[in-house]
Amino acid sequence: MAVPKRKMSRSNTRHRRAQWKAVAPALMPVTVDGVRHLVPQHLVRAYERGLLRPES
Repeated sequence: MAVPKRKMSRSNTRHRRAQWKAVAPALMPVTVDGVRHLVPQHLVRAYERGLLRPES
């Protein structure tokens, strides 16, 4: 794990944290049991294989 070599100022720490933004995952259509569901793109294969079941 990366470890800083020196202490970062409080101002820099808060400024860095403020730049991070969460982004909603891209949803892809998947047909399971004849019903179309929107699921996150990285889970499409799991739904197609039957490893995950969509919530009704």
